[in-house]
Amino acid sequence: MRTIVTAPASRHVGLTTVTTGLVHALDRRGVRVGFCKPIAQPLDRSIDRSNDFVRAVSLISPPDPIHLDEVEALLRADRDQDLMELVAARCQMAGHGCDVLVVEGLAPTEDAVYATRVNALMAKALDADLVLVTTPHGQDANRVADAAAIAAHSFRLDRPASVIVNRANLVKAATNIGEHAVVSGLPFTARNLTSAFADARLHLAGIIPYDGGLAVPRVTDVVAALGARAVQVGDTVRRVRSLALCGQPCEKALVDMRPGTLLIVPVERADLVLAASASAANGLNLAGVLLVGDGQADQRMLSLCRGIASTLPIWTVTGKAIEIVSALQHTNLEIPTDDKERIQDAATGVAEHLDPAWLDSLAVNIRETRLSPPAFRHRLIVEAQKANKRIVLPEGTEPRTLKAVQICHERRIARCVLMGNPAEIRDAAAKAGVTLPDDVEIIDHLAEMPRLAPILMELRKAKGMTREQAEQELSDTIMPGTLLLKLGEVDGLVSGAVHTTAHTIRPALQLVKTAPGCSLVSSIFFICLPEQVVVFGDCAVNPNPTSEQLADIAIQSAESAIAFGIPARVAMLSYSTGESGTGADVELVKQATAIAKAKRPDLAIDGPLQYDAATQMDVAKSKAPKSAVAGKATVLIFPDLNTGNVTYKAVQRSANVVSIGPMLQGMAKPVNDLSRGALVDDIVFTIALTAIQAAAATKQAAASAS
Repeated sequence: MRTIVTAPASRHVGLTTVTTGLVHALDRRGVRVGFCKPIAQPLDRSIDRSNDFVRAVSLISPPDPIHLDEVEALLRADRDQDLMELVAARCQMAGHGCDVLVVEGLAPTEDAVYATRVNALMAKALDADLVLVTTPHGQDANRVADAAAIAAHSFRLDRPASVIVNRANLVKAATNIGEHAVVSGLPFTARNLTSAFADARLHLAGIIPYDGGLAVPRVTDVVAALGARAVQVGDTVRRVRSLALCGQPCEKALVDMRPGTLLIVPVERADLVLAASASAANGLNLAGVLLVGDGQADQRMLSLCRGIASTLPIWTVTGKAIEIVSALQHTNLEIPTDDKERIQDAATGVAEHLDPAWLDSLAVNIRETRLSPPAFRHRLIVEAQKANKRIVLPEGTEPRTLKAVQICHERRIARCVLMGNPAEIRDAAAKAGVTLPDDVEIIDHLAEMPRLAPILMELRKAKGMTREQAEQELSDTIMPGTLLLKLGEVDGLVSGAVHTTAHTIRPALQLVKTAPGCSLVSSIFFICLPEQVVVFGDCAVNPNPTSEQLADIAIQSAESAIAFGIPARVAMLSYSTGESGTGADVELVKQATAIAKAKRPDLAIDGPLQYDAATQMDVAKSKAPKSAVAGKATVLIFPDLNTGNVTYKAVQRSANVVSIGPMLQGMAKPVNDLSRGALVDDIVFTIALTAIQAAAATKQAAASAS
C-alpha cells in the first residue's frame, strides 16, 4: 500500500477541500483508496469535518481522529513516538484492503502552532509521500514556488515533494506583442507556475483555479449566520448568488428580483414581500426575502404572502440594513459539512485539475482496479464526451431538464436539443435561473408539423392514420422528438421527468421499434454498491417474462454491462440454487438459463442462483462450488418485474446506494425514461447513458453493414 500525507505549505490553503478532491480523483479512477485524518483540528477537539467531506464524495468510512486533548498531552510530555503509534494504528485501520491511503495532516492555526512539526512526524512515521497544498495569496509564481520549497525542506524527507496550487487566479498567457496579462500586477499563468516549480525542484501535481461559484451559500447558512427568525421557513436549501437592498418603490424594486437573489427589505415594506411572493409564484427562482429592522411587519400582508408562495423563504432579523449587508459580505464561506452539493462540486473541481500522469503514478504496481461508483460515473461522462451525440429532450420547459442541459453543454457531455415553444423554453430557463449556452438548439415542434405530418402518416399508414390524427400526435413534443430519432436527425431521446413511462415508450415502439434480433424491450439499473457497480435487470418493463424473454433480457443486460465497462458474469436469480428446489418458477429460470447459454455460449451465465449465492463468495463455495458465476456475479437477472422492482428499491433505500436508470435496452435507437422524481444529476447521467448507447448502436450498424 502506498501512503500519501497532504499538508499545508501555509495557512488558509483549503487543505480539506484539496485532500477530498485527491481522494475523489483516485476513487473515480478505480483505485482502492482509503482516507484518514488521524488528528482532529482545534476547531472541534473530538471530531473532524474532513471525514464528513470524504463521506460526501465516496463510500469510505474513515476512523475517528484522535482527541486533541490527548494529542496535546503527549506533545507536552515529549512523547512524540507514542503519538505516532496512535497515528499509525488509525492509518492501518483506514488503509486495510486499500492500494493507496491518503492521510490529511493538520492545518496550522493560532491553537495549533505545532501543526508543521506533527505533519513532519507523520510523514516519516508512515514512510509517506508528501503532497503540499499552497495558494498564491497574491504572490507571483516564483515566490509561491520558493515558499513551497522552504515548507518541503522543513519536513526533511529523503524524497521530493509534490505540490498542488489551490485557488489560483490564472490568466491566459499573452499572445500578441505588447500584450500582457496580470493578476494584482503580477504575471501568473500556468506556464509561469510550471517553470517556477521546476526551478524549485518540486513536482507540480495540479493547479486548481479559483472558483467563485463554490462560495455560494444556502439560505439556511445565511440565516444561521445572522441568527434570523423565520416568518416563513420555505425552501432554505436555495443558493444565495446575489444580494439586493430594496427600499425603493415597488415597480423599481422589480428590477432587482432575479433568480438566486436574496432581497433585503425594510420590515415595514410588506408590499415588497408581496411583490416578491407574486414573482416567485410566477416561476421566478428567488433565493428568499430577509426583513430587516426593529419594527413589526404587517401580519395580514405576510399571511397573504404565505398563501401565494409557500416555498419562498421569508426571514427577519433585527438591525440596520447596511449593517446586515456588511455582515453577510463577511460571512464565513467555509463549506458546511451538510452541504453535500458544494462538497461534491469542490471535490470534482479539484479532481479535474490534477495531473493525470501523476495520479497514474500513485497507482503503479497496485492490484487490478475495480469499477467503483465514482469511477463508473466518471467513465460515463468521459465516454459520452467522446461520443459527441445529439440527444433530444422533449420536455423543454422542465426546470430540472433545463439545468441538466446547461451542465451537459458546459461539460460537452452531449449536444442537447430542446423541443417546444422557444419563447416558453427561454422564459422557463430565466425563471429557473438557468443560462442556456448559445449552442443549445431549440426546435419548435409546431413549426416542424408541416414537414413531419406526412412522414408520420406514411409510417403509420397501416394503422390508417389521417392528417388530423398525425397533427394531434405531433402537437405533443414526445412524438416529434421520436420521429426525429427515427429519421436519424438526432441520436437519442430522454424524457419522463413530467411524463409517464408509457407516454415516453409508446411512440418509440410505434416508430423506432426493436433492434434486429431483439424480441422485446427491457431495462436495467446500474446499482452502485460500495465496492463495485452491478447491473439489475429487468426491474421496470416486463411483468412476467417467458423463459425465452428472460433469456433475451439476460443477453441484453450482459451486452449493456460490457458496453459500460462492467465484466459480464450473469446470474439468473431464483429462490433456489442449482437443483435444490423445484416448482414452476424454478423451472422457468432453468429453461431461460439453458436458452441464454445456447444463444450466447461466449457469455458466463449460470442459474438458478439465489441472491446470496450469486454475490457472496463464502455462500457460493457451499451452494455452487463449481459455478464460474456464483459469488462474483455482476449482472443479476430477476425472474419477474415484481421481484426485480421490489429488490432494487429495497437495496437502493435500505442500503443507501445510488442507482442509475432505468436504461432501456433492445430499441433500434436509444430511448430512455426518467423517474418523475429525478434529480438534475439523474438527468445528466441518463443523457450520458443515452449518448453512449447511441455510439454503440452506430458502431454495431457499421459492423453489420461491412
